[in-house]
Amino acid sequence: MNLNQITIPSLDVERAIPFYEALGLTMIVQALPQYVRFVCPDGTTSFSIHLVEELPKGDGIYLYFESTQLDAKVKELVSKGIRFDELPNDKPWLWREARLKDPDGNQIILYFAGENRLNPPWRVN
Repeated sequence: MNLNQITIPSLDVERAIPFYEALGLTMIVQALPQYVRFVCPDGTTSFSIHLVEELPKGDGIYLYFESTQLDAKVKELVSKGIRFDELPNDKPWLWREARLKDPDGNQIILYFAGENRLNPPWRVN
């Protein structure tokens, strides 16, 4: 199996479009106001947003997008006016991460993990 797509909820799908396009995703399906789908710039994974009347409670959704040039990508996004809650920093789990929220409050983590993405020292074999 291979993961094809992740879908997240939104109170206003159209409002979310510019945010995800600014991150570098390309829209491939538009069925407003209910649904849009994007393709990631690297690989074949797609990402979609669908209209809901109410967002999930609690911590909500966490989305991870990997970039081999994380610091440069964050600098580029900041220059476009994207606001980050946390700039790139090294985590104890051996990933470098930057965090921000989308218009619906979903947690977006831009990261680079290199070899540690699938093969951390504590990997179960």
